[in-house]
Amino acid sequence: MSALLAEKLERMVNGVAVDKLYSTIDVVKEDPEMAKFRFHIANRWINGGYTRTTIKDFYGAKKNHAHETPFVLEADEPPLLLGEDQGANPVEHLLSALAACVTASMVYHAAARGVEIRGVESRLEGDLDLRGFLGVAKDVPVGYQNIRISFRIDADASDEEKELLIEMGKKYSPVYNTLFAGKTSVVTELDKG
Repeated sequence: MSALLAEKLERMVNGVAVDKLYSTIDVVKEDPEMAKFRFHIANRWINGGYTRTTIKDFYGAKKNHAHETPFVLEADEPPLLLGEDQGANPVEHLLSALAACVTASMVYHAAARGVEIRGVESRLEGDLDLRGFLGVAKDVPVGYQNIRISFRIDADASDEEKELLIEMGKKYSPVYNTLFAGKTSVVTELDKG
């Protein structure tokens, strides 16, 4: 293998193997079935508001892929909300998923454009009124009423370019678009087996 070819295959921007990213894009363009993924989890109630989620594998690129080690996520409520504080509560997990997904989307799309990012930090806040959850006020939404995300981006880019990176993160984030596009169908059923 020539030195030029080796350099091209190892080109990394923001921790992303850019040439592999472009190869993946080419494969997906040729075979759209390669782009279809299915993520799944198993969740078990422990006690009160305490649950444990296990993530072992996912389906993508036409086959199942096992994680090297299963991931375990614990969720609970703080004592103020009658829990035992065994983990972040579900709405905190949602903020974490939103932050991680928008950030990753931003970083990958910046890498594809050759924009090097040295660091990204974000702070998220969400306003939630428990009267909705408790069912005591019909006019109060059950979920977050507002979510604010503040990004600090360390890159050789103008503020305008950084704002464009944030917009790319939102535009291409599956979590952001699932939450805010209003087009995701959620079907619930009782497993009688």
